[in-house]
Amino acid sequence: MGAIIGGALSPSVNGGGVSSAQAQPAPASPPAAPAAPAASAPPKAPQHLKFPGKDEGLVVLGDRPLVAETPESLLDDDTTPIEKFYIRNNGQIPEETKNPDAWKITIDGEVNKKLEISLGELKSKYPAVTRRMVLECGGNGRAAFSPPARGNQWTNGGAGCAEWTGVPLANLLKAAGLKPSAKYTAHYSADLHLSGEANKPSISRGVRIEKAMDPNTMIVWSMNGKPLPNIHGGPVRLIVPGWAGSASQKWLTRVTIRDKEHDGPGMTEFSYRVAIKPMVPGGKADPANFRILESMPVRSIITNPANGATFAAGTRDLKVRGASWAGDLTVKQMDVSTDFGATWQHANLEKPKNKYDWQRWTATVKLPTDGYFEIWARATDSKGAMQPHQAGFWNPQGYGGNAMHRIAVMVG
Repeated sequence: MGAIIGGALSPSVNGGGVSSAQAQPAPASPPAAPAAPAASAPPKAPQHLKFPGKDEGLVVLGDRPLVAETPESLLDDDTTPIEKFYIRNNGQIPEETKNPDAWKITIDGEVNKKLEISLGELKSKYPAVTRRMVLECGGNGRAAFSPPARGNQWTNGGAGCAEWTGVPLANLLKAAGLKPSAKYTAHYSADLHLSGEANKPSISRGVRIEKAMDPNTMIVWSMNGKPLPNIHGGPVRLIVPGWAGSASQKWLTRVTIRDKEHDGPGMTEFSYRVAIKPMVPGGKADPANFRILESMPVRSIITNPANGATFAAGTRDLKVRGASWAGDLTVKQMDVSTDFGATWQHANLEKPKNKYDWQRWTATVKLPTDGYFEIWARATDSKGAMQPHQAGFWNPQGYGGNAMHRIAVMVG
């Protein structure tokens, strides 16, 4: 479970089992990867993304559909640049529309009046709002589970924090008029299923009406002040902050209001669900024992220095910084350790710009000598939940893994 950084530094394995997957390398270095058994071939080098407008430091986790994560050291900006933002798709990428303002969005189902509105009309009828909010893949942290869970092996790179401009979904739901029977949303989009079947959604998730009516749940058309890129769901998508990113439907075409929990692709059995009663890791799972993952767990990352960084002999004070977030909650405390968790010191924690913004943090740690050190980061949310040493509460598809992030550095 060690991690190879530049072929030299490997974060150690400890009794707590902190996953090496939580210690990504700097983009220019070979990737962090689980140490292979002595008789096995060395781990494969990462496949770096080659995509127009994207930073080549992003690491490809899957090519059909295209999925790529952002190494922690590339998440060092207060607002994540578009070129550094992770990519998660479920189906085929649609062709970019030539007339974004003509794009149609429909609100139907358990409403008093079916509503169909173009993007151009949406922009002109409702005042736009801009909020900086975290978008995070539901499987972020999956690579830390043991035994391995199914799905893309995200470390911490399935998250970013952008400035989103649009209107609250609640505005359209109020205009359509929710019936008393309205309980849940169902989201639909223009991306074709990987099979090519026209009537088969690639994914169709939804949320409780209470979350849909949250003013921070938005239909957006702009990212960091620019038209929403096609790869990120342009011309228009949902942003459902604090919950699994799959609920933030890209290429949004329709929101259907249902009188019961939605059962579309990505909503049933083990998809985006966690165990109610903890199960034996790797054991047989019972769908009746699972509930939908809603608010994402507390998480923090170290964004500088990068994993594997080296410093001049005699360096004793080391400046460290990073980001933290906690789903629907906020982060109330950040701590760092340089002695494998034996002792901790508080980090300086910034306030969020608005609800669902991430909270940046800084610390200066003292190193007693030259040599090899690990820096661990641990966030605590506003309800007192703290990041664990290892990904716990195993589930077949690896949701909720939020083990502490750690990096290795060398002095001298």
